[in-house]
Amino acid sequence: MATVVKMEASDSNRATRMTGGDALVAGLHRWGVDTVFGVPGVQLDEFFDGLSRGGGDIRLYHTRHEQGAAYMALGYAMVTGKPGVCAVVPGPGVLNAGAALSTAYACNARVLCLTSTVQSALIDRRYGALHEINDQTGLLRNLSKWSARATCASEIPALLDEAFCQLMSGRPQPVSLEVPPDILAQTAMIAYPDALPWLANPILDPEQIARAAALCADAKNPMIVVGSGALEAREEIRALAELLQAPVVSRHMGRGTLRADDDYALPAAAALPHWAEVDLAIGIGTRLTQLREWGMDDALKVLRIDLDQAEITRIAPPTLGICADAAEATAALNAELASRNVQRAPRVEEFRAIKQAFRDEVERDIQPQVGYLDVIREAMADDDIFVDEMTQVGYAARYALPIYEPRTYVCSSYQGTLGYGYATALGAQVGAGKRRVISVNGDGGFMYTMPELASAVLHKIPLIAIVFADGNFGNVRRIQANKYAGRVIASHLHNPDFVELARNFGAVGIRAEGAEGLRAALEEAKAADGPVLIEVPMNLETTASPWKHVHGRKVR
Repeated sequence: MATVVKMEASDSNRATRMTGGDALVAGLHRWGVDTVFGVPGVQLDEFFDGLSRGGGDIRLYHTRHEQGAAYMALGYAMVTGKPGVCAVVPGPGVLNAGAALSTAYACNARVLCLTSTVQSALIDRRYGALHEINDQTGLLRNLSKWSARATCASEIPALLDEAFCQLMSGRPQPVSLEVPPDILAQTAMIAYPDALPWLANPILDPEQIARAAALCADAKNPMIVVGSGALEAREEIRALAELLQAPVVSRHMGRGTLRADDDYALPAAAALPHWAEVDLAIGIGTRLTQLREWGMDDALKVLRIDLDQAEITRIAPPTLGICADAAEATAALNAELASRNVQRAPRVEEFRAIKQAFRDEVERDIQPQVGYLDVIREAMADDDIFVDEMTQVGYAARYALPIYEPRTYVCSSYQGTLGYGYATALGAQVGAGKRRVISVNGDGGFMYTMPELASAVLHKIPLIAIVFADGNFGNVRRIQANKYAGRVIASHLHNPDFVELARNFGAVGIRAEGAEGLRAALEEAKAADGPVLIEVPMNLETTASPWKHVHGRKVR
């Protein structure tokens, strides 16, 4: 774990009298934070006032709901790789942000949640103070990699430094910091050290790299599986794939590690039938859930490279586990393999055939979703960003939408958070700058954070959002009908006119019929200078089930 640099005696010479709220703002500047998403409230008044007086170039996006603020921080973090900061009031505000924090945890996203508490003297007293909930600290601890509470203003520099150390070293996951309102208002002599703390990551062991190279050299049919921990290691993993003539497989979080059109890149669903013949699985920055879902046996050897030691052994002890940064460890492995002159017969044509056969299958069977996704992909530049949702088109996108660059595909990972998409996409658009973000939603999920249309218009966020409206919680209805002989309950929806809804908020609203209608709508949307909402009517009865390729099955 990273540790905070201790305050030296000389630092007291630079100390300035400031409030706890000002100390938080100074710390955000210190760590290069340029964006905060939040909802103001009485317990955070001193922090927001600090942003007003000393925020400088920190952009503040205030939202209509705490879940919107936290989801926007999530989207910003996933697209940029930098910390996404949200500020929410305690109690109900923290609870409202909870789904976003749990999603950030699942997605390995660098989200910093700043919140408050009741007055320090009332904590744990259960007097019924405003926004009081039992053990808020315990709640945040279970949604965060690290959490803490300041008990005086002078503690804030050390705690905020540690929060950023936790965000920027080891496995990325959300962190939280509570500062009671009286501590935000408290004045003290405060100084941050000149130097940022050292961000510690594991040091490579050359003996482990040599053992890994021996495993790779002996393998006849290796497969590389990547997750979000591999996104910054594209060149190294591409070189490893070529050395070993191994496919690089990604399911959700690792998409974009290799370009989808790279000869060595395979969607997980396309790779599944070939898992039974793999003799070495190389998991890089991934939970490697294939071991659980696709199966494993004594003939399969496993090499894991991950920053989280606990993850390496979570499903099953690997043949060899290396706790290290993905790019650093893979580069060292490549150098060791090159020194051993490992050479393999080319398999590129084999991989191309597998990928093309899979593409032909989904293009034939998963309609109209694949047709819509093709239109969306045509409208996007390679580095534009796609944000999915728990909807029929979103499910198909997991395997049928080509992704070309890291951090351009945003999903909710194993959390499967219905309703996360629209607000998350707003934060992604803020982080993306001039690149465009396209958000796909179902009519059910979109309504979860629909009020953030107001935030999109207020802050001029040029997000293109598509709502595929079939009048149902489509997946729920499909499962019910299949499982209970056609009986369905509580899955039908009453919707507004989404085009008029968008226009009433001040956004551009467009209705599109079919794939060709969506193509024209996207051209119009790209020319707009503010937020756009496109409604696409869908018929659940004539929409193919996308689930055949979403979940794996045991093949060994």
